[in-house]
Amino acid sequence: MASQDHKHVAHQLLSRAHSPDTADQLFTERIKQKPLFLRPTSPTPADNRERRRLHRLRKKEYFLRHQKPKPLSAREKRVSGIYDLPKEECKYEIFKGLHKMWVEYMQEVLDLNDRRTNVVTPLSHGSKLVSADFHGAEVEVVRSRCASRVGLKGIVVRDSKFTFVVVTEKDEMKTIPKEHTIFRFTVPLPVREDREMTENKDAPRDLIFELHGSQFENRPVDRANKKFKWRNVDYL
Repeated sequence: MASQDHKHVAHQLLSRAHSPDTADQLFTERIKQKPLFLRPTSPTPADNRERRRLHRLRKKEYFLRHQKPKPLSAREKRVSGIYDLPKEECKYEIFKGLHKMWVEYMQEVLDLNDRRTNVVTPLSHGSKLVSADFHGAEVEVVRSRCASRVGLKGIVVRDSKFTFVVVTEKDEMKTIPKEHTIFRFTVPLPVREDREMTENKDAPRDLIFELHGSQFENRPVDRANKKFKWRNVDYL
């Protein structure tokens, strides 16, 4: 009798609203067998520091996962060998196709395909010529302070800020500094039917240019949007 008198207060309240069987069932399922989740005590300062540290780490991981990849530095590019040219692929015959594409590119730059263009002058085409890309150009050293460089001729396979790397007809790679060196290159005129009928077939059909390397010490990317000024040229 003593055990029945000391019933759980929730069971007593349920007994007032429901029948004895229903009250017993609800008390057993909803109260007696239900787990009780207790909130832990307040975290210590050390736990707060750990939680803030984990939050910073998750935030940093999210930032690194969603940001753009960092570009390679100059040292990393050299170590990776991105600029290395395999010797077995540096053949003059291979780069002849590149030279042919460069000739077509220069004809478009100088407006030689336009029938209205009759004369190429420094005033009208000089800015276009100095901003052009010379990968694929066949250049020849005509004057230089280093006499051993005079006469070197080949197709440009790399146009850096201070040098031209060319492949000669003997399948040799030569690095020619631009400073104190004058290069010569040729741009053939496009063949036109009206020109063949009106002009002599023995007349020259090539445009010959000389490039002063000391005034050309820029990368192709930098030359695209750079404005060049007229300067005095030192005699070599």
